Amino acid sequence: MTTYYFWISLAVLLIAFLLSAFRILREYERGVVFMLGRFYRVKGPGLIVIIPIVQQMVKVDLRIRVLDVPTQDVISRDNVSVKVNAVLYFRVVDAQKAVINVEDFFAATSQLSQTTLRSVLGKHELDEMLASRDELNRDIQEILDDQTDSWGIKVSNVEIKHVDLDEAMVRVIARQAEAERIRRAKVIHANGEKEAAQVLLEAARTLSEQPQALQLRYLQTLTEVANDRSSTIVFPLPMDLLKGFLKPGETGG
Repeated sequence: MTTYYFWISLAVLLIAFLLSAFRILREYERGVVFMLGRFYRVKGPGLIVIIPIVQQMVKVDLRIRVLDVPTQDVISRDNVSVKVNAVLYFRVVDAQKAVINVEDFFAATSQLSQTTLRSVLGKHELDEMLASRDELNRDIQEILDDQTDSWGIKVSNVEIKHVDLDEAMVRVIARQAEAERIRRAKVIHANGEKEAAQVLLEAARTLSEQPQALQLRYLQTLTEVANDRSSTIVFPLPMDLLKGFLKPGETGG
């Protein structure tokens, strides 16, 4: 009876041993296989066979991962303190390097992204952070992609999400924007006065060349003034203009 149970137990162990040799990896997974502690090969996807005890496998996911970079305190080049956070998209392109060259590629990429974010933004002024995010995103992405290449990591995109300022700095920026609007309004007004002066100068030259045009202009002005009956307006007229309205022999006086 004891022998019977022995053989049954041996058979169960043998079946379990054989079943443990078979692994199934999905399309987006790869298995880094080690034989007696040394790198053997990368397998997958599909059904793969691992020799138990002799070989060990580390599974790696090749899909794009999203890393939320925590809020970082950054001092810009013009000595303004801001809080910046970002999001990072990356994926494993070389499973062998991701397992062998770095202990935890996800944690390593997270820490590297935080230091790179502070370093890159600290080289720019506040106005550049607010107005040139696309360029800053490209700079951070290129630096991270270059440094994580030895880990088998490809950084595909970096996006700065928020640049938070304290209330005092927000008020300063608002005053600066208001002053800029006032400056533009004054420039526009001055340009308008300049253009009006040029047009008036041309009109004066035209009227001086044609006295009849000057008389018509006076009459048009009188017509416009006559519409306002709330007050009495004394309108001076030159003597030359009155000569056309006097009878022969009359004099203005």
